[in-house]
Amino acid sequence: MAHIIIVGAGLGGMPMAYEMRAQLRPGDKLTVVANTDRFHFVPSNPWVAVDWRQRSEIELELAPLLARKDIGFIPVGAKRVHPGENRLELEDGRCLDYDFLILATGPELAFDEIPGLGPGAHTQSICHVAHAEKAAQVWEDFVAAPGPIVVGAVQGASCFGPAYEFTMIMETDLRQRKLRDQVPMTFVTSEPYLGHLGLAGVGDSKGMIESMFRQRHIKAICNAKVDRVEAGKMFVTEHDEEGKPRKQHELPFAYSMMLPAFRGVGAVRGVEGLVNPRGFVQIDPHQRNPAYPNIFAVGVCVAIPPVETTPVPTGTPKTGYMIESMVTATAKNIRAVLDGREPVAKATWNAVCLADFGDNGAAFVALPQIPPRNVSWFSEGKWVHLAKQAFEKYFLRKMKNGTTETVYEKIVMEALGIMKLKK
Repeated sequence: MAHIIIVGAGLGGMPMAYEMRAQLRPGDKLTVVANTDRFHFVPSNPWVAVDWRQRSEIELELAPLLARKDIGFIPVGAKRVHPGENRLELEDGRCLDYDFLILATGPELAFDEIPGLGPGAHTQSICHVAHAEKAAQVWEDFVAAPGPIVVGAVQGASCFGPAYEFTMIMETDLRQRKLRDQVPMTFVTSEPYLGHLGLAGVGDSKGMIESMFRQRHIKAICNAKVDRVEAGKMFVTEHDEEGKPRKQHELPFAYSMMLPAFRGVGAVRGVEGLVNPRGFVQIDPHQRNPAYPNIFAVGVCVAIPPVETTPVPTGTPKTGYMIESMVTATAKNIRAVLDGREPVAKATWNAVCLADFGDNGAAFVALPQIPPRNVSWFSEGKWVHLAKQAFEKYFLRKMKNGTTETVYEKIVMEALGIMKLKK
């Protein structure tokens, strides 16, 4: 019988555990290894950062959820993958043998690549619930003594949607507090234009986001590299279309949140044949590593090339819809191998996103995510704000219930009016 280990228990790891469990044969063993004992719903982090949600509202304890499904759980971080030995080394010194390894680690946040960046220095983050909780504390101090805001995503970032979300959520919160007139806002991004999103734009995302920013009096600097951050001051170089420096900016701020670039986690970074130079796991069309075919990967830790070359480096986002598609394909392919068959299932790498803007929102669908596309659609409205809230409740409920259905696909179809939204 086979032992399958999943490393990670986030938006990729938990659905992976549920779907893999449903595919196991009698006697097969499944174990989840994670550096935390709690699941948190990452898309809600922007709400936590302005105190619209409490951390406890978006977290679930992992052990009882996995125990109900007869899935082993070890809340200890992975230190190193030894693929040639089919062995996983843990941070506490233990080693686990596996027949199949599924990497769902998410990324490491590369704050250290820019001096002064990150919650340990001078800017805030919404990438993790602990960061968002700290950002909320700083936000309360900020609204007591408001000043300029600088927000956005640095060079090499691949997840731009949350930067736009948090910008709009802060702007909404300030309006509700009657403080917006006291807060100049500047959006700094490595994207070549607003609404690029790491996807070369989706539908009229460029025009619509530019319009939103004009209506909300938010200035923007695109093709930007953040050189360094000091207390209350950010130094940014703006580049032209050829990637040459065009203008230097010294931006004062009383509050700043900048999304960092991602890289692969330390447990896999530098393992020859397994990862690319940035530490992301290399996979074939069936989510399987070419050098080590008993290792699969899903989610943000997967290596995906940029959609296009941009003057300032940008990465490609991995949305929840895409991640769940990877999860389903991986579970089916491992079962195929267990049964002595070749894997044939492939993920549909489509990009779907619901972005809350505080009192309205924006949604986009890119099928496939790399142009040219069969569907390229972008829309805004209060319905997105409501759908995102429903999505949060729906997803957390399904995690509690141990569902194996594709939550993102289902909720997005419902939000778009194709199905009746289930409360």
